[in-house]
Amino acid sequence: MNSRADQLKAFDRLLTIMDELREQCPWDKKQTMETLRHLTIEETYELGDAILDNDLEEVKKEIGDLMLHMAFYAKIGSEKKAFDIADVCNGICEKLIHRHPHIYGDVTVKDEAEVKRNWENLKLKEGRTSVLEGVPKSLPALVKASRIQEKVAGVGFDWEKPEQVWEKVEEELNEFKAEVDKGDTDAMEDEFGDVLFSMVNYARFLKINPENALERTNKKFSKRFQYLESKAKALNKDLKDMTLGEMDVFWEEAKKQ
Repeated sequence: MNSRADQLKAFDRLLTIMDELREQCPWDKKQTMETLRHLTIEETYELGDAILDNDLEEVKKEIGDLMLHMAFYAKIGSEKKAFDIADVCNGICEKLIHRHPHIYGDVTVKDEAEVKRNWENLKLKEGRTSVLEGVPKSLPALVKASRIQEKVAGVGFDWEKPEQVWEKVEEELNEFKAEVDKGDTDAMEDEFGDVLFSMVNYARFLKINPENALERTNKKFSKRFQYLESKAKALNKDLKDMTLGEMDVFWEEAKKQ
């Protein structure tokens, strides 16, 4: 692997290229934080895909894309005389030191859970009025549910045992079924949300990432369905003209692949 000196040299090279692009490239000249925002979100999802695929070569490329975006935002910040990359790096360094008193101070912790509790308490002391302030409003709902539960657990608002959480899941399922039987769509949606929220909580207790779990299922389903499509095409058949029984034969084949 590269030495620390080589790593710093590479980072300096990125900053130099960023300066040159901002000055000379017509596209780069026009960009603002607002125009880059949706591209950054897209790049983040691409990194997430690469991680789930365990494609380390692709992970490396996607990290590079995101690092470019961070350098870009810092460059724009310096043009506005608001901050530069040094301010960004020093800011996160100071925050990490402040929030790790068990490393940089005289605080003693016994486990990961205590580290998380200290982290949330320190953020409240920094001026936040709620532990939930750090959860972005624009997060996808499944991810947001997970982060909300992690945040409140960090200050002790949590169940004690997984069995208790599972009982809550069963309770929410029964309430959902009751609303389904009544046929009230609005009430069904409300209770279905409660079911999902409780399942996300249960996943947390089992140390399962719900977003990763659902995406694995999405990929698995897509792969099997595409197998079904390829088999139908090989037989010159249109899926809409096939019976569920015929499709199920290929679906079961796909599951064995």
